Amino acid sequence: MRLLSGDARQAVFAPLDDGSGRSEAVVRRLGSAIALGIIVDGEQLPSETQLAAMLNVSTVTLRDALSELRARGLVSTRRGRGGGSFVRASEAALTELSLGRLHEIGSTDLRELGDVHAAVAGTAARLCAQRATASEIARLREILDRMAASPEGIQQRRIESRYYIDTAAAAQSVRLARKEIELQAELGQLLWGTPRSAPELASTVANHRQVVDAIEARDGDRARRITEDHIGEVTGHLIDVHLRLTRRGQHRSTWHGSHFPPAAAGAG
Repeated sequence: MRLLSGDARQAVFAPLDDGSGRSEAVVRRLGSAIALGIIVDGEQLPSETQLAAMLNVSTVTLRDALSELRARGLVSTRRGRGGGSFVRASEAALTELSLGRLHEIGSTDLRELGDVHAAVAGTAARLCAQRATASEIARLREILDRMAASPEGIQQRRIESRYYIDTAAAAQSVRLARKEIELQAELGQLLWGTPRSAPELASTVANHRQVVDAIEARDGDRARRITEDHIGEVTGHLIDVHLRLTRRGQHRSTWHGSHFPPAAAGAG
């Protein structure tokens, strides 16, 4: 859906909300966009001057952020003619970025983020049951088929984000769709470091299929309830991971792949 893709990119390169110019905020924004695939592997970023103006930060702040992204393995820079900053969609780097963000964000912020997502996605599911066309419902089923068949965590997360965005779009609400895009940009980074086993993936897909079944049956209340319950479970899991990371007092750089904290792999 070209319109949503354009909206997603617009959200990525929109000015930072508070204009504080913190490089960490730029790192989070661009890191989330890379995780979602809104800016793709190998893509060249705008020039430093252009990107700083788009994000409403100073060039010094932007350079600090790009330096951090390079250190994390998410951006590479080439000098000379044809040079610039280019995206590197490294799953290992994105996992480390995710765990670092989960370590630093507060439990209250996580809960509130989950509350907002439940409200937006739940409302979208309810309205989708009233307004979605047969082709839009078929599109949601196609997305879930692709998610179930995807062998890689990186692709699973991106496809699931697309499921939420397309559900909001099928609710025929531009504002809901844009809000969902914003939420996925933030949630994508947080969920990246929480891998799922095959049974957990199957359970998540089955849950989403129940929502689509309710949408097709025009049962908006059921679609909303299932959506809200699932997001509540995912939010609870993220809070658990955050508390483990905080209690252990580990620096984010110590968590890599198989060294993920025990019992932390159940996010749906």
